Amino acid sequence: MSEFVKLTDQAELPAEGEAKEFPCGAKVICVANVNRVISAMDNVCLHRGGPLGQGAIEGDKLVCPWHGWQWDPKTGEAVHSPNLKLKVYPLKMENGEVLIEL
Repeated sequence: MSEFVKLTDQAELPAEGEAKEFPCGAKVICVANVNRVISAMDNVCLHRGGPLGQGAIEGDKLVCPWHGWQWDPKTGEAVHSPNLKLKVYPLKMENGEVLIEL
């Protein structure tokens, strides 16, 4: 059975319409707040390795700051090619903390 680990405190989550990077062990996780829905996925764009947590939210998509590739933060799918997919991680909130299942 997988285990949830602390990613951050709820107070540190990105504001609505923003994304942020959070270190988690050997990984960096991108957390996006799209329409008040928080989601977490790998932080590295599959195009050229851009840092997705430094990107912008446009509509309901996360846009890579390097070359504009768009990602669905809920599914991890690239807008232009659903076959390209980033890992999306389950989150839960407990006692003011954000826990992630890696």
